Amino acid sequence: MSPRAGLTTDAVVTIAISVVDETGPGDLTLAKVAERAGVAAPSLYKHVRSLADLRRLIDLRVVREMADALRAAATGRERGDAVAAIADAYRDYLRRHPHRTGALTVAPDQGDAELSNATHAVAEVVFAVLRPFGFDHGQAVHATRCLRAAVHGFAGLEASGGFGRPEDVGQSFEVLKTMLVQGLTTYSEQQ
Repeated sequence: MSPRAGLTTDAVVTIAISVVDETGPGDLTLAKVAERAGVAAPSLYKHVRSLADLRRLIDLRVVREMADALRAAATGRERGDAVAAIADAYRDYLRRHPHRTGALTVAPDQGDAELSNATHAVAEVVFAVLRPFGFDHGQAVHATRCLRAAVHGFAGLEASGGFGRPEDVGQSFEVLKTMLVQGLTTYSEQQ
């Protein structure tokens, strides 16, 4: 195989994400990415150091996409409407990309400033949404963790087919959002 003109690190990540989206992160190999890129596997080393490096770049892309999705959803909204909007955006992202959930669950290595900054950007969007509730920093951290756990947990269960009962899953998510907003409101009033 001859090197494909125009192959970049960004293009390699895009190809790798397509593999993950189709078959899951466990099936990602450099050989599969190279085959789809139309290059020999050693040619990928011009763009990524290893499979672990490629996985890190995928995580970075996914986290940045999530930050953008949450930011767009929250813009122009506040309090309960903003909470519901970011919950919808988070769920929608994972419904479209169910094999990307792992990229959003692990805290980055503190030595990885780039991935840490991207992860903090997601948290900052949520902190901004929670600011009108009047939480101090510690309370905002607790509320953010609870919001993330509830929405990510719901979306992850949904993506894996974990809701087997016949009642409408979308309606269940509406109930979750109502509970979250009511819970955040009550939590803010108790502080």
